[in-house]
Amino acid sequence: MGPTVTILLLAAAVGLVCLGMAIGVALSRRRRNAATSAADLAGLAGTDTTVPVLAALRSTVVVLDDDDEVLRASAAAYTFNIVRDDAVVEPTVAVMVNRVRASGQAQDAAVTVARGRVPGAGQFHLQVRAACIGQGRVLILIEDRTAARRVEAMRRDFVANVSHELKTPVGAIQLLAETVEAGADDPAFVRDYSGRMRKEARRLGVLVQEIIELTRLQEGDALAEPEVVDIDDVVAEAVDRVRVEADGSQIDLVTGGTQGLRVRGDSALITTAVRNLLDNAIRYSEPRTRVSVGVSLDPEHSDIVRIAVVDQGIGIPKEEQERVFERFYRVDKARSRATGGTGLGLSIVKHVAADHGGTVELWSAPGRGSTFTLVLPRLPEGESGHHEPAAGGSGEAGAADDAADQLPRSAS
Repeated sequence: MGPTVTILLLAAAVGLVCLGMAIGVALSRRRRNAATSAADLAGLAGTDTTVPVLAALRSTVVVLDDDDEVLRASAAAYTFNIVRDDAVVEPTVAVMVNRVRASGQAQDAAVTVARGRVPGAGQFHLQVRAACIGQGRVLILIEDRTAARRVEAMRRDFVANVSHELKTPVGAIQLLAETVEAGADDPAFVRDYSGRMRKEARRLGVLVQEIIELTRLQEGDALAEPEVVDIDDVVAEAVDRVRVEADGSQIDLVTGGTQGLRVRGDSALITTAVRNLLDNAIRYSEPRTRVSVGVSLDPEHSDIVRIAVVDQGIGIPKEEQERVFERFYRVDKARSRATGGTGLGLSIVKHVAADHGGTVELWSAPGRGSTFTLVLPRLPEGESGHHEPAAGGSGEAGAADDAADQLPRSAS
């Protein structure tokens, strides 16, 4: 065998060895990349690549490791009170996780959870699915069905109530128009009935606006994209909106209580709720009386804010108090219609409170006035920065302070 052939054979052998090494490296890299991809996409191994994967899912996501500690969780999982301190705290979901680990089969369940720590607050209606995803990990997918449940409940009775309430001002306007037409030759008569038509039209406009507000509340969720809400600003804005009405009725408005408190939610909705409570207080109060707004922390739970609206009005009988938050319900129908009440204001307050994980309380006695208290979870100081609460001033504000201190005990 000549030297040339030997060199060629050696070169071919070296080439084959190098080619084999290159193929081996490529296959190894492909297997490693495939394993990494599978771990990221299916196993959610906790690397940074899981963040866009979680963001791409429409459901709320929680990923648990083999010790049931939370590796990843969407922000909504904390809002829904499913996860706290890197652990699943909702008992029903925890049981689902145990069943998944025991059987290896995916679990589905409809779960109802409280919106917050306030007793009597609203609820989230969730559809939860838990399944194993390998390496001892469990994936929890959560769908919020609260809005769908609201729409379903709204359809059952809202249309009938609205049609009944709209018939009254529409029928009145029609009748007044016919009367004006018949007495068109009498200017004084026309002016009188034109004023009545204006009043009914204004009442109809308010009714339609409150129906729109209530519908928006029932379809949306204040905690879907919450903001930090300063209660001082809310009270100031709500009082400013009703000041003209209060002055016209000779009602003195007083504010006071603890300052610097904050909650999480929708500022416009909370302002609307406080304004509705003030509207209600003014409407059912006699001239030359006082309506007070007191802000305080719950004496037993420092993480709960109480906004109390106190009036010196006619009061509400005990047997009526359970129904005042129903849509279109009025304690004094004649007075409510005379002052332009629609029967929707307190229903809106109840929905706003529920949307923010809170509730609304009522204390009242005939002849002694009423106290409506909006109860909301306080924003933790660690999330909003530390703000030292400051006591309110003296004089008129001091009266509201006293009311704020006493109301939680009276309303309980």
